[in-house]
Amino acid sequence: MAAEARLTSAMLVGALRRRVGEQGGFATVVAKGDELSGVILIQALEKGRYCGLFERVARVDGGYELMRCGPGGDEAAEAVDQYLGRRRRSDPDLWIVELDIPDAERFAAETIC
Repeated sequence: MAAEARLTSAMLVGALRRRVGEQGGFATVVAKGDELSGVILIQALEKGRYCGLFERVARVDGGYELMRCGPGGDEAAEAVDQYLGRRRRSDPDLWIVELDIPDAERFAAETIC
């Protein structure tokens, strides 16, 4: 049985940044992870207001989905920064990508899942 080809984390992040930019939003890599298979964490904002964190996780059927993680949308910036710091310390291969665009979760799911 042949292995299924898949896009690298770096390619997915690059595609996401391009799509967000094309739609008038802002996307930046806060922390660069492993080029091939680093976990991708999305920090969603809308007009600079924090909306939540979402992690790209593997599904049992072999696909991917975004799962909400970390502090909720009403948490203080300090709590979010502490969470992201802990995650990076425990997984230095982690990508953290900040998206500032309406409905960032849906937008990211359409691009990287």
